Amino acid sequence: MLPVTLALGRHTLGTPVVLAPMAGVTNAPFRQLCREAARAGLPAEGAAPALHATDVPEGIFVSEMVTSRALVERTEESMHIIEPAPDERIRSVQLYGVDPATVRAAVRMLVTEDRADHIDLNFGCPVAKVTRKGGGAVLPWKRDLFAAIVRGAVEEARPFDVPVTVKMRMGIDDAHPTYLDAGRTAQDAGVAWVALHARTAADYYSGEARWEAIARLKGAVTDIPVLGNGDIWSAEDALAMMAGTGCDGVVVGRGCQGRPWLFTDLVAGFADSPVRVRPGLGYVASVLRRHAELMVDYHRGDELRALRELRKHMAWYMKGYPVGGEARTELTRVSSLADLDAALAGLDLDLPYPGVGAEGQRGRGGSPKVPHVPDGWLDTRDVDDRLRAMLAEAELSVSGG
Repeated sequence: MLPVTLALGRHTLGTPVVLAPMAGVTNAPFRQLCREAARAGLPAEGAAPALHATDVPEGIFVSEMVTSRALVERTEESMHIIEPAPDERIRSVQLYGVDPATVRAAVRMLVTEDRADHIDLNFGCPVAKVTRKGGGAVLPWKRDLFAAIVRGAVEEARPFDVPVTVKMRMGIDDAHPTYLDAGRTAQDAGVAWVALHARTAADYYSGEARWEAIARLKGAVTDIPVLGNGDIWSAEDALAMMAGTGCDGVVVGRGCQGRPWLFTDLVAGFADSPVRVRPGLGYVASVLRRHAELMVDYHRGDELRALRELRKHMAWYMKGYPVGGEARTELTRVSSLADLDAALAGLDLDLPYPGVGAEGQRGRGGSPKVPHVPDGWLDTRDVDDRLRAMLAEAELSVSGG
């Protein structure tokens, strides 16, 4: 029997599922859609008492990544990113940083000003603008730097009873693995859990996630929960990952893009319920329209900005449905709610669920890439004075989103 709860500091999650932080995706409106969908998957009151004995029955939903430097400087965009949705039981913020002092200051701000109930540290981003400054998935290679950042964050958050977690990748590439050392270091520093995306930075999002690495991490980190991430496209995938690796929970990223109802399936699956959402196009259109409304509210009534940001979601929502190229193009050009209504009115909303074509991988998997790292980064596992000076300024060049 798989576990149906997951500890997060003083909180207990009734479903061991986490929405992965995704830049430009997991803002407050999308988190709200996913959370509402998760609640729809909860069994009737009394049907599964274990799920209802928790303070957060539906899992947890993490914000977009925000840089510690931007947060300390209180930039408008960073403060907007950490705004919670109205019904968030746990305000979960993912923080990025490469300078221990700046990360510590950002955590101090979040906890002393009561702006977060959970802080996740990003050590998994493979994007070049992050890794070339020594951040994201390449940072754990520097063992002393990784330890200093994690310890500092935990020390600042602990007096306020705010749990800190770590999300990471397997390493820079197969020749430079880091996840086992990093997992043990994070455990010793006092984090609430570690989550592993079972790819390296070099893998980017290509190929298949190597779930066997999650099992190895679970064997190495025994005092705190280990969560798995990578290629969870369905509730069945989540259950299979936990059964096959022994991990304590799952982190879901690209699988829910354009499919917030995946969280209905996930919560139902962990409650041993057969409920699964198989939406016709009319249902998809209604969710998309609500997404747009929430985006407009989030951007203080600025329809142009809201709809422009929503355009990236259109192909995800329409994946697998027999919607013509002209209609798809029209959806990617919407600039207002009126434009969206016109585009949706042109669709055949009676189309049924198309089956497996609407499932599976979302977005582009891409191909393996040679990670960009600072000069001399791979020469040693420690940070020298030259790199220390570079890291102190590195966050200036990474956006708050």
